[in-house]
Amino acid sequence: MYNILICDDEKDIVEALSIYLKGEGYSIYKAYNGREAVKTINTENIHLVIMDIMMPEMDGITAMAQIRENNNVPIILLTAKGEDTDKILGLNVGADDYVTKPFNPVELIARVKAQLRRYITLGGSKNEGNGVLKTGGVELDDNSKEVTVDGEKISLTPTEFQILKLFMKNPGKVYSPKDIYREVWEDAPLGSEGTVAVHIRHLREKIEINPSEPRHLKVVWGQGYKIE
Repeated sequence: MYNILICDDEKDIVEALSIYLKGEGYSIYKAYNGREAVKTINTENIHLVIMDIMMPEMDGITAMAQIRENNNVPIILLTAKGEDTDKILGLNVGADDYVTKPFNPVELIARVKAQLRRYITLGGSKNEGNGVLKTGGVELDDNSKEVTVDGEKISLTPTEFQILKLFMKNPGKVYSPKDIYREVWEDAPLGSEGTVAVHIRHLREKIEINPSEPRHLKVVWGQGYKIE
């Protein structure tokens, strides 16, 4: 059973989400501000976080930044319509995905399941997968879920790992942002360009010596990205 933390200052939303997710067999933890969320993450074995941005005492962005200091648990942000700046900021700080209020419960559950699959695959103990992938100085071990660049181990979020794995399994192949979103998020790529771009930038910052002049993960203008 997976443990999901729901954090929102609107108790009705927390209760509604609890009902939906308990119906899918998940164990639910509740928080009503960012400070409570950080405390729960530090004391409980949480597998996924659903968190609102605008909250009292500590907002979702600040809480997420603290969580990301030592935890790669998937985080899905809840955002209101028109909060595009907050969405991008959230992705920059480390969110894996976001859902806009008012949300469709079916859509939210699908995103939760996709993020959990990615997280458990990355952190799971079973040695399943396609072995070791190498491209230039980048090496991805799909058994141990480790990535090294020029021999130095780097830490990736589950989403970043899956994006890199997609590229490394198909070196030289160009993927559009919609292709990447469809493959990694396992969802219809509506409005996906900004989300993908932020994750690509984070990935470059970790695997490239100079992210502005990448050796590995390159852009093909007007088409997408590829790894060389």
